[in-house]
Amino acid sequence: MTELIQKFISFFLIVISVFTSSGLIKWADSMEGHDFEITEATEKDVDALRIMSFNVRVTDNNGVPSIARRSLVIKEIQKLAPDSFGLQEASPDWMLAVKSALPEYGCVGVARDNGLETLGIGEASPVFYLLEKLELVDHGDFWLSETPQKPSYGPGAGSRRVCTWAKLRERGSGRIYVHVNTHLDNVSEDARVFGAKLIVDFIRENFADLPVVFTADMNTGERGEAYHTMTALLADARYTASDSAGRGTFHECEPEAHPDLKLDYILCSGNVEVDTFRVVTDGIDGRFVSDHFPLYADVKFAE
Repeated sequence: MTELIQKFISFFLIVISVFTSSGLIKWADSMEGHDFEITEATEKDVDALRIMSFNVRVTDNNGVPSIARRSLVIKEIQKLAPDSFGLQEASPDWMLAVKSALPEYGCVGVARDNGLETLGIGEASPVFYLLEKLELVDHGDFWLSETPQKPSYGPGAGSRRVCTWAKLRERGSGRIYVHVNTHLDNVSEDARVFGAKLIVDFIRENFADLPVVFTADMNTGERGEAYHTMTALLADARYTASDSAGRGTFHECEPEAHPDLKLDYILCSGNVEVDTFRVVTDGIDGRFVSDHFPLYADVKFAE
């Protein structure tokens, strides 16, 4: 039954994709008429790993429902071709759609409200990894709360928040790294700071000697305490990359109004070298894919 559902979703995405690119529909999330700097993806070095973060916007984007944007999100991921990527706001329907359309990727992650991978309730913060290139060594999930082993709320949080991690081995080199992904709370600064501290402690206790990449919508800017908590351990790829370009990541289909609003981040441990960092703003088929721009970092591991 699951395979049949996946085939139906894949067919539906193809149909939506045809209408999306045909120009027959005037979409409310169109980029037409907006004036902002366009940043495209770069070509990836053959020796680098591309790490991507993307908040896909769980519901509508400027009035366009998520079901009418799924083909755009799939195309965006395929365009950037990450080796591993973290999504935020990945509700069960988003999880099924992405898994169905991208069978070349494995995936770990559970729904934040009931902790299930299938029949989940609530958004997940999954980690996807390219099966041809990466092997899953270990993985897990924990909640950003005082009871991290079960679905629960952090202090003052508006939603349950879960963190997912994947320990991955490159099939060619045998090198291992850890990809950690989350979505901090949008309501409570206390919850964001608590969650950041919990993640920092978890990384220190479990992966102190391994390369770590962290992707997240942190729901805070660079002046926020949660950002400073995370960057006390992990460096912001935007500022450590040899080649960096990018504006703010959150735009709400009005990028002119939010040129510098950064909510999304890729952070790396000290044994990760960042070649390239980009916030990609060129959209798909002349449309904004989400209310956030995707971002990526091309990284290598220090010998």
